[in-house]
Amino acid sequence: MSAPSDIIVIGAGIIGISTALELTRAGHRVRVFDRDGIAMGASLGNAGAFAFTDIVPLATPGIMRKAPKWLLDPLGPLSIPPRYALKIAPWMLRFWRASWQDRYAHSVKAQSTLMDLARSALERQIKATDGEDLIKRQGQLQLFEGETEFRASLPGWDLRRDHGIRFDLLQSPEAIAEIQPGIDARFTHAGFTPDWINTVDPKTWTEHLAQAFLALGGTIERSDVQAITPHENHICVSHSNGTETAEKVIVAAGAWSHHLAKTLGDHIPLETERGYNTTLPAGAFDIRTHLTFGGHGFVVSGINDGVRVGGAAEMGGLNLPPNYKRSDILLQKAASFLPGLNAKGGTQWMGFRPSTPDSLPVIGASPHAANVIYAFGHGHLGLTQSAATAEIVTALVQNTPSPIATDAYRPERF
Repeated sequence: MSAPSDIIVIGAGIIGISTALELTRAGHRVRVFDRDGIAMGASLGNAGAFAFTDIVPLATPGIMRKAPKWLLDPLGPLSIPPRYALKIAPWMLRFWRASWQDRYAHSVKAQSTLMDLARSALERQIKATDGEDLIKRQGQLQLFEGETEFRASLPGWDLRRDHGIRFDLLQSPEAIAEIQPGIDARFTHAGFTPDWINTVDPKTWTEHLAQAFLALGGTIERSDVQAITPHENHICVSHSNGTETAEKVIVAAGAWSHHLAKTLGDHIPLETERGYNTTLPAGAFDIRTHLTFGGHGFVVSGINDGVRVGGAAEMGGLNLPPNYKRSDILLQKAASFLPGLNAKGGTQWMGFRPSTPDSLPVIGASPHAANVIYAFGHGHLGLTQSAATAEIVTALVQNTPSPIATDAYRPERF
């Protein structure tokens, strides 16, 4: 193992904070830089789910047949704004290739391997930070409207079974109501995954880890990192408050990470999967488990004492203005699917999920600078895979064996 290093982590979201904490626990001197502060990006408003059962990538075989509908339905579960279509075309070509059966099978295996580590790494993180009070172990219901939609989902359940994921298939509204009362009877079938875990609030969880990091002597500075420059014995980081040097740098800046990678000469196909939600106040609904309405592209989860309704995917980059009609549509659907839901008094939000064509994160050293390690591109699974990513990055920093093989996540794969 190498000697303790002076390390800069770029990004104070759940990936960056988890990584900084793990590195500090391993004895390294760590500083975190972020333009907005702790958990102010995708870690602020996500659904709060540790979705260990989500091993199926977005690029599934045959998905490109649906591409024309994405352009025609700007409020659908997955859409591409027409003015962004040309810009995203190169990414979409890679996405199409990732949907071929060979690449798809590879992605499923790699995602499943990372999820196995993520599940055990989270438990280690909870124990190390005394965080059980911020965790909910209530499972998840994936809901289907009728026999046809349910049967179409069965190959996915077979895939989960093959990868050791526990679940129960429910085939009546009455069976569903035993787990979650108040769901409209149009949802006749469901799959229940009991090992699904949520946090009471993703921002609170990230802040909890940040406090543990600070208590160990780490530092967090609000500053916008603009460039990374490698030198013979150190890395130079240029940011809005000046210039810093470190022995190693971790890039965990979410949807902005590829811009920093370009300053090193690395061109990584990262797109922005914009997610929308509405958080309703306490008492909006008696939610007892995480609810996934997969056919409509959104979820309903408990956040603190309130309810968060969100999801969908809009491949729209970082600069287009938010389209909060998407939040409105999701909330209207939720009110229809959950007749007892009080849909008033909510707060809307839009966040940027950093997404790769194959739905796998980028974890590994820069091809142009061995002391710069990338840890981004987790899509909507950043919270889920944060503790695992932290353990992998720490092994890379220390030149020790990684807990899992990392070839599937390396930057050079593109």
